[in-house]
Amino acid sequence: MAALLGLTGGIGSGKSTVAQALSERGAAVIDADAISRAMTAVRGPALPAIAEAFGPAMIGADGALDRAAMREQVFHDDGARRRLEAIIHPLVAAETDRQMHAAIDAGRALLVFDVPLLVESGARWRGKVDRVLVVDCEPETQIKRVMARNGLPRGQVEQILGAQATRAQRLAAADAVLFNGAGVSLDQLRANAHEVAAAFGL
Repeated sequence: MAALLGLTGGIGSGKSTVAQALSERGAAVIDADAISRAMTAVRGPALPAIAEAFGPAMIGADGALDRAAMREQVFHDDGARRRLEAIIHPLVAAETDRQMHAAIDAGRALLVFDVPLLVESGARWRGKVDRVLVVDCEPETQIKRVMARNGLPRGQVEQILGAQATRAQRLAAADAVLFNGAGVSLDQLRANAHEVAAAFGL
């Protein structure tokens, strides 16, 4: 029987590095963000419903979702955000289930659901997994990493963090925590992730 592990962490926490390290040890990683992006890419299955709900202007000249325009609309309008989620979430859930069953059929011992907003989603994700692994670090470290990585101003990064679960909320939802704060090297983080994989027999 495959173990189902939910992996989450705030922006700049190092969650993607942990997911990659677990994958290297043989875990099947199901990336909810990547699935969501595919739904709104060129010819993505969510596009017709988005165009109907928000207008054809939300579809860019390249035939994909105009992410900047949509981000601006949903950031200031909870009703718009809920309408968008009602379109995308069922599609993401169906593709997640498809990938999950394919990995189980392939005999994978550990399935990792990489979900940035796992805590924010409440019971919807928590009920799907056996355990939740949180990649944790200090908010100030997150801000500095994202500013350096994405070239964003501090105020914009703080806005993004403000829209996510707090550090305390994520830690409260965790069954296990990998700390990746200031002073933790990339090699240390990867080694710690490999220990998690070993605990699941990988």
